[in-house]
Amino acid sequence: MRKTLIVLLAVLAAGAAQAQVQCWTSKDGRRECGDTPPPGAKVREIRGAATPAPAAPASPATKGAAAKDAKRGPLTPAEQEQAFRKRQLDAEKAREADAKAQAEAAQKKETCERAREALRALESGVRIARTDAKGERYYLDESQVAAETARARQAEQRACN
Repeated sequence: MRKTLIVLLAVLAAGAAQAQVQCWTSKDGRRECGDTPPPGAKVREIRGAATPAPAAPASPATKGAAAKDAKRGPLTPAEQEQAFRKRQLDAEKAREADAKAQAEAAQKKETCERAREALRALESGVRIARTDAKGERYYLDESQVAAETARARQAEQRACN
């Protein structure tokens, strides 16, 4: 019994809390507030029912599309299915584009890392050996190392920027 009484009082209190509060000036010149003003009084609302904020004004194209949709009414199951499939295709294309972008980024990172490693090897001061057309090994002299280093720097700049 006590629980039902508490619930009933809570419901009544919630209803009273939602009432609008309005203020007006009485015939005596006093300011009075309440939920029901006298007839013909100039009323100023203090606390009213919560109203949602107005949405952003629609563009003319959106207004036309909305009016067109309103005239057509609800979508048929076939139209709903078609819209669903279109959304699926769009999502799949977006996933593919994202995967492609990630693969390109990974490839670029790897190319940059290789170019930096080649530049580090040339700048380390270790003797660099190459093989000629006959298959014989020869070592690069300082001018050849400088030229290779310049090419490696350019390659690193292209790959990493």
